[in-house]
Amino acid sequence: MTANASTGADPDQDVVTTADAEGVRTITLNRPDSYNALNVALKERLLAELRAAEADQQVGAIVLTGAGTAFCAGQDLKEHVSLLLADDPAPLRTVGEHYNPIATAIASMPKPIIAAVNGPAAGAGAAFAYAADLRIAATSSNFLMAFANVGLGPDSGASWTLQRLIGYGRALELMLLARKVPAEEALRIGLVSEVVSDGEATERAQQLAARLAAGPAVAYRKIKEGLSRAAESTFGEALATEEAAQAELGRTADHREAVEAFVAKREPTFTGQ
Repeated sequence: MTANASTGADPDQDVVTTADAEGVRTITLNRPDSYNALNVALKERLLAELRAAEADQQVGAIVLTGAGTAFCAGQDLKEHVSLLLADDPAPLRTVGEHYNPIATAIASMPKPIIAAVNGPAAGAGAAFAYAADLRIAATSSNFLMAFANVGLGPDSGASWTLQRLIGYGRALELMLLARKVPAEEALRIGLVSEVVSDGEATERAQQLAARLAAGPAVAYRKIKEGLSRAAESTFGEALATEEAAQAELGRTADHREAVEAFVAKREPTFTGQ
């Protein structure tokens, strides 16, 4: 694995680190002493790293995780309060300037992205996990929509993603009551894909990501696009989207390779073309 811990003259770059292996880029939130709480430096760096991963043709899949014992505690409230008390308008702009672009980068990522939830995930941190394609949770992890506890509503797309994962009723309950959801319950209600032992979430996510990175990249992109469009379309519109996607995918080198491999009774080798 090649580590690309963001280093250099700017110490704020270390709040997010990256590492590459087997076509997978692991992006790690790196403020473990604050449970990876989201200060301005981390938010700006995370967005930059997500965009870099999308643009890098050597990256086939992405894992998002946190350093230490937490995935992400959400907004850094110490920074938030200090700015509010100083009458700095920055906290009121952070949803539009930081959270919306990050959530959009995750949710619209054309490559598979997996959240390795290695510990507590709260607020915007939990919302980032909801926006990912898959969520692997450690046994001691939990999810918390704590917005109501600080007199706020959800952000980072949680109002859209959470109810699509677990239904309107459960999503509303979790947001109104700010109730913590432990990993096993999260698995039972469909909030996460898998629960693994503590310390194994990132490795398991990387295994799945490596499998996806070696797969048919164009097909994955079309699958994600199709599901996203279908959520807001009629049945007939979904059929038309599927038809157009199949016509395009049927001409790809990956489709031809998969068919030839099936006939030859061998494993296909995909190139993302």
